[in-house]
Amino acid sequence: MSLRLAARLSLPCPSLVRSVVNRAAQRPVPPPRDNIKTPEDFLKAIGRSAETKLTPESWEQLFHTDGHQLKKAGLSVQDRRYILWSMEKFRQGLDPSEFAYPPKPEKKIRGRGPAVQNGKRLRSRRHR
Repeated sequence: MSLRLAARLSLPCPSLVRSVVNRAAQRPVPPPRDNIKTPEDFLKAIGRSAETKLTPESWEQLFHTDGHQLKKAGLSVQDRRYILWSMEKFRQGLDPSEFAYPPKPEKKIRGRGPAVQNGKRLRSRRHR
């Protein structure tokens, strides 16, 4: 009787434990399209020299890759997010030429900006 009670009580309660399932493996693998036939072609098409950072052996292996595997491969957070985002856009049917974009350029000026702007020296506006 106690087993029945325990079974009944556990059903309506949601599980508060995250599953350790690879969600990327459960998503469908899109077929190669147009001029993108291999994983290397896809990585070249999305840009950012992704083909030098990641070397999958097959089309299925590329689309079953998750963030943990990319982290083990030594990719930075920005590269991981961009590659996973691009793979999802390709799954949705978009062409890489439509969604690929270059990386954000690095800042040239450090700090809060130069002391001189437009020929005028910047000073604080507080009263001394």
